[in-house]
Amino acid sequence: MREYSRPVRAEISSDAHLPDTVFARVVEEPDSVALRRQESGQWHDVTWREFGDDVARTAKALIALGIEHGDRVGLMSRTRYEWTVIDYAIWSAGAVTVPIYESSSADQIEWILSDSGSRAVFVEKPEHAERVRSVWESLPELGHIWEIEGAGLREFNESGSEVEDSTLRERRTAGDVNDLATLIYTSGTTGRPKGCELTHRNLLFTIYNTTMYGPLEELFSVQGRSTLLFLPLAHSFARIIQIGCIESRTVLGHFPTTGPELIDTLAVYKPTFLLAVPRVFEKVYNKAEQKAVSEGRGKIFKAAADTAVAYSRAMSSGRVPLGLRVKHAVFAKLVYGKILSAVGGQASHAVSGGSALGDRLGHFFRGVGLTIIEGYGLTETSAPTAVNSPQENKIGTVGAPFPGVTVRIADDGEVLCKGDHVMRGYWNNEKATKEAFDEDGFYRTGDLGSLDEDGYLSITGRKKEMIVTAGGKNIPPAVLEDRICGHAIVSQCMVLGDGRNFVSALVTIDPEAYEFWRQKHGKTGDIPDMVNDPDLLATVQEAIDDANAAVSRAESVRKFTILPRDFSEEGGEMTASLKVKRHVVAKQYSDEIEAMYA
Repeated sequence: MREYSRPVRAEISSDAHLPDTVFARVVEEPDSVALRRQESGQWHDVTWREFGDDVARTAKALIALGIEHGDRVGLMSRTRYEWTVIDYAIWSAGAVTVPIYESSSADQIEWILSDSGSRAVFVEKPEHAERVRSVWESLPELGHIWEIEGAGLREFNESGSEVEDSTLRERRTAGDVNDLATLIYTSGTTGRPKGCELTHRNLLFTIYNTTMYGPLEELFSVQGRSTLLFLPLAHSFARIIQIGCIESRTVLGHFPTTGPELIDTLAVYKPTFLLAVPRVFEKVYNKAEQKAVSEGRGKIFKAAADTAVAYSRAMSSGRVPLGLRVKHAVFAKLVYGKILSAVGGQASHAVSGGSALGDRLGHFFRGVGLTIIEGYGLTETSAPTAVNSPQENKIGTVGAPFPGVTVRIADDGEVLCKGDHVMRGYWNNEKATKEAFDEDGFYRTGDLGSLDEDGYLSITGRKKEMIVTAGGKNIPPAVLEDRICGHAIVSQCMVLGDGRNFVSALVTIDPEAYEFWRQKHGKTGDIPDMVNDPDLLATVQEAIDDANAAVSRAESVRKFTILPRDFSEEGGEMTASLKVKRHVVAKQYSDEIEAMYA
């Protein structure tokens, strides 16, 4: 058993609350810029006074409409300015925010609102309201549905015009730091989502010991710092960054999608650092490569990419040869600058989480000039547990525990953790809460990993997803899946082999990358027509070969099948946080799986 911890750097006051900072800034620096808001395609500054007024109006309306201290209030919307306003308003009213993904089905909405006992719910659009109304009869505690778009939020806020400032102040400062702040429901890959109880202490402890006095301090202290939040705020990763921006005076912008238009928006917004999941960085790389090939500069891009990777690896060794430095300087002018310009040209660092980035992609972006800092955590741990830093970034690891956190590796390889960032339990689920902690009070993450001599954590897979072949070989599928998905043509991959004689894989094709591939290879068919095309099979085989190079022969993928469509949340194969529901995929594609083992 190995264990590593760092001493806490910031203790949290017993009377602290998340909205305290907003109202303090309104007094201390009312005209300083707090956020930026996009309206009619233009970005406009929002001062602390304006943001504080918006939060206060919404909080007063909540109080006027009967929301009491400790009540749960749902929030179902894409990432937008109003999400942050409503979140802080709910806290200011002494209530508890219950995020819901805007893509959630009626059944998912019903479960979250009923299990949490939510008294009310904010929804972004009329179509969201209809989804809630379709299950309203089974939600006896739900009294209100409030819409955000159009005049909805403005009309809602008018309800609180008679509430005094003193009343809001009393409600905002009632209770203490251990009060519940939010219930975030897990994605539910293996069953009903569970509500993670995160307190004001959990969230403030995490923020202060990561962004203010911890490994990410450099990113959150740069002059003129800003970021654009485009991941769903219903996810704990984006949520903790939202809070970090408010606490650290980092100007925060919102964008509702990770679609193709995101790159153009980043170029205009010009953030000083990025927050994303690996798939976004893969898209940036693939788009740059495809553009170079289409312009007849494919060989130059490949040479530049190889140079960037080699340069980054040399940095890790502590010595960059002169010849490599010269090549790198040439490509910095010809290629790297254009890639950095695509994300605004101001960012030198990015934070990645949610899944593994991949060794080559990490080295590529650092070599280009955009250092991607990987971290690790779960909803149950207020997002992060371990994170790299700009100064000490070990590519291939997810960093060391941040100050105040202890990470332990159990005898079976499971990652355990302890600290004030860990939830107090699962809502209405005493049995699951008890099972989640060991006899020493460590939270059982369910992930497998290892600690190096410096306390840096590497994640090798999920304990429940471990494949045991017929020959008794234990294989963590994530090692193979992450490398296969790193290929431009691949969207999703699920590795199989439990109880089988060899390892196989189901692979889906990225639609955007396929269009480029199809033109390059002179093909006319759509993906469903091409699953057995020799050229497409050969391209996917390149991804398989790359993954197999990282494992032994007994662990390598021997056969694969290309599926006619991508995994999706709508199709039931993915969670809202983009995790593959392995049991669903195995059932839906049982015939294809059996054919590989026939």
